[in-house]
Amino acid sequence: MKIIMAIIKPFKLDEVRDALTGIGVQGLTVTEVKGYGRQKGHTEIYRGTEYAVSFLPKLKIEVAVNDDVAEQAIEAIASAAKTGQIGDGKIFTYALESAVRIRTGESDSEAL
Repeated sequence: MKIIMAIIKPFKLDEVRDALTGIGVQGLTVTEVKGYGRQKGHTEIYRGTEYAVSFLPKLKIEVAVNDDVAEQAIEAIASAAKTGQIGDGKIFTYALESAVRIRTGESDSEAL
């Protein structure tokens, strides 16, 4: 089992969710986050004064999948979240040792 964590632009959420649903992923967790990468923020003008915005709004998506679906899920997220512009985000994958569905007590693959 794997956890796939993706940091994406907020307006790409629906496309990413649809892409994951299309390959059979049944659930995901979304968190509003702020951060920066290579773009290092930007400047905005508010009431005539320019100021720097160091942290940009992003969404963190976390998905638990079986090993055989992990590569498909990564490709689905990457293609759905891509705009071709700086700040599209990143995808991280790490091993998931165990999972338990609280309601039924199912564990590991059955819990996903």
